[in-house]
Amino acid sequence: MNNANNHQYDDIIDLPHHVSATRPRMSIIDRAAQFSPFAALTGYDAAIKETGRLTDQRIELSEESRAALDRKQQLLLDNLADRPEVSVTYFVPDERKSGGAYVTVTGQVKKVDEFERLLILTDGTKIPLDEIQDLTGEIFRVLE
Repeated sequence: MNNANNHQYDDIIDLPHHVSATRPRMSIIDRAAQFSPFAALTGYDAAIKETGRLTDQRIELSEESRAALDRKQQLLLDNLADRPEVSVTYFVPDERKSGGAYVTVTGQVKKVDEFERLLILTDGTKIPLDEIQDLTGEIFRVLE
């Protein structure tokens, strides 16, 4: 190395670090953030995750299964005053893509709103009658 290059900064090397009188000192976290990776495609990671998320397809009930479900719903209507406890498996359509998920909830039946086509549990859960896949509970033992 050239001897002249070794002494190039001798005049400033021992000067004190500059501190601004008008600007506050940047925190270490903010300073480090300047050097973090840049995401040029905002939302790209979320879009990839959404595309890869799996959904279930709605299962169409057979005539026999539909008839059995109708008998169970009628039994519920006939016994609403007893507030029967049931487990309801129903389809929840996905809001972002085709398909959805099957959900099972257990609770006491408060009422069946035939106009809105909803099964309403005492905890306020509203289940669309047309999405119900299965009903189970003690009340249905008489049908077996």
